[in-house]
Amino acid sequence: MNDKYTFIDDLRAHAPLPDNGILSRTIQNDERAKVIQFCFAPGQELSAHTAPMPAMLYFIRGEGTLKLGDDVMEVKEGGFAYMTPLLEHGIHARTEVVMLLVMLKNPAK
Repeated sequence: MNDKYTFIDDLRAHAPLPDNGILSRTIQNDERAKVIQFCFAPGQELSAHTAPMPAMLYFIRGEGTLKLGDDVMEVKEGGFAYMTPLLEHGIHARTEVVMLLVMLKNPAK
């Protein structure tokens, strides 16, 4: 691993998922940002919760439902969301979903 960059040739790839589970792996973490890949088996859900920092979601593969605050929308491959701190959010996977979460630890004030 290089200390100046992180490179992954295919974020769609992941370890085999259990039939009924969610796989997460941290792919980058430093004082400014944390990047986590989430892989959801069909039907899995990350219940509504908040985070203390701004975050971005990028949907790499699959289809699901995304809750952002009071809004609920359908999401698919290529979908993107930026979330302000403390925004309630949740995800339900209709198909296998691969998603990237980027948390910004020290955003400019």
